[in-house]
Amino acid sequence: MENKNSTVMKLAQTAILAALCFVTFTFLQIKIPMPGGDATSLHIGNAFCVLASLLLGGVYGGLAGAIGMGIADILDPVYILSAPKTIVLKFCIGLITGLFAHKIAHINESTDPKYVFKWSLISCIAGLGFNVIADPVVGYFYKIYILGQPQEMASILAKWSSFSTFVNAIVSTILVAVIYNVLRPALVKSGLLVISHRQHAHA
Repeated sequence: MENKNSTVMKLAQTAILAALCFVTFTFLQIKIPMPGGDATSLHIGNAFCVLASLLLGGVYGGLAGAIGMGIADILDPVYILSAPKTIVLKFCIGLITGLFAHKIAHINESTDPKYVFKWSLISCIAGLGFNVIADPVVGYFYKIYILGQPQEMASILAKWSSFSTFVNAIVSTILVAVIYNVLRPALVKSGLLVISHRQHAHA
């Protein structure tokens, strides 16, 4: 019963964070128009995908990003054709962030604030760093081979996407590192985040 309740709670939290991904991308983005009616954006939607991964694990974090940002793309006439790429990449961001935070560093088994801050920051950098490289590269080939865009147009968009994705990653990393480490003690105290009694040696 406890396991089932835990899963239901995680799914509910995933839904909330997916909604935050959707809202921040849809309403707080700065859209940069590109040739051919395309665009790239400055936004903090990825921040909540990464935050979800730190709080809930890679799979749930990836789902939050994929669902929230995927729906945002589907409802936006400019981005609707890019929705499949978005869903895959956001899920990967979540998995990579979760891998570093929970499989490598086991941050939910530590009560050392400095250790948790260090590894939450490293995890953010890993997940969003992946996106900085993958988003323009995958986007370039997606535009050419899936959407049939001219190579020159896809190249221009990839270059601008590299810039916007890099800026988004820096802002999101700072934002998440602060929010997670401020929220964490309150979540532990309220029982929404359980810290294991098993302690790992901190290098």
